[in-house]
Amino acid sequence: QVQLVESGGGLVQPAGSLRLSCAASGSIFSSNGMGWYRQAPGKERELVATITSFGRKNYADSVKGRFTISRDNAKNTVYLQMNSLKPEDTAVYYCHTQVYGVDYWGEGTLVTVSS
Repeated sequence: QVQLVESGGGLVQPAGSLRLSCAASGSIFSSNGMGWYRQAPGKERELVATITSFGRKNYADSVKGRFTISRDNAKNTVYLQMNSLKPEDTAVYYCHTQVYGVDYWGEGTLVTVSS
């Protein structure tokens, strides 16, 4: 069983920054890819960024140059550093991984970008 717990969301002004964290249970963390997704009100869940077990990163076009995904295998944690935030980044952000073909999601953390 894999558990993912996100933290770090909150209210931030436009152009501000936040860092999200996702703590994963289980000893398989270092061998699995991890990802961040988000879901805005009235919209479908969308990919934000992913990082493989080898550290290869992928980003949605909408966040390239502003967001950075990273991982600390010693802490079983993946991070999402979000800079230059825009109101359209407002969403619930979810951590995701897939283990032996099974998808695991965290409960999500709300990010609100507003003045």
